[in-house]
Amino acid sequence: MNSKLKIGIALSGGGIRGISHLGVLKALNEAGIYPTKVTGSSAGAIAGAMYCNGYSPEEVLKIIIETNYFKFMRPAISWKGILKMESVGELFKIYLPHNDFSQLKTPLTVAATDIRKGKVVYFDEGELIKPILASSCIPGMFEPIHFDKKYLVDGGVLNNLPVEPLEGMCDFVIGVNCNHLPEESNIKNMKSLIERSVIMTMNFNVYSRKAKCDYFIEAPGLGKYGVFDIKKASDLFQAGYDEACKVIEENPSILELAKKPTQTQTEKL
Repeated sequence: MNSKLKIGIALSGGGIRGISHLGVLKALNEAGIYPTKVTGSSAGAIAGAMYCNGYSPEEVLKIIIETNYFKFMRPAISWKGILKMESVGELFKIYLPHNDFSQLKTPLTVAATDIRKGKVVYFDEGELIKPILASSCIPGMFEPIHFDKKYLVDGGVLNNLPVEPLEGMCDFVIGVNCNHLPEESNIKNMKSLIERSVIMTMNFNVYSRKAKCDYFIEAPGLGKYGVFDIKKASDLFQAGYDEACKVIEENPSILELAKKPTQTQTEKL
């Protein structure tokens, strides 16, 4: 087992589909693979922050299922969005009370989009919660987040698999995408047409970075789930877990990344 390798994991955005990341992390941990650095966009930023703070994947799943996420949302009386993402910050303060990147047990980088300059912005120090909110701020649905003298929206707009902050920092990079689209021969209505087109755009964004990953994990068919389909949380978790187990079985070389877990990590498995 190698304890010296630096392993980076990049987690894509994808709404509630991001719960599948937790299943992937569980499978990797069971195999003795623990990231030394995590990056994430949108849902990947949320899952990454909770995991990097020391919550086990199962604990995060339980929190998501038991927490009424939507009760924290407030209408945005603005032409910039329907809902205010900032009100969700009160929820994150419960589970990330220190609100500080430096207090995370595993280093995290969060990607957001500067809507004025049209550039990706990465956050890895200072205040934690607002960058997470900004990274998850779906344009049109949520009002942009004003932070660090920038107007920020969802990181997935320009970078839905932020592997760049891991380049030169990690010996191996594992990319995880939660938006695989099943083949669809019958587009039923305008809603399904638009949703499918948006996911295709997101996936093009992801696949353009796939070559930067040493290993790429993508549970099949998750694109069929709605962005807010919380009732499917357990199914999404299981799908991520099953696919990661399959990738590990089919690529035994990945076990070279395994290292001896700490006592805390052992207790959580």
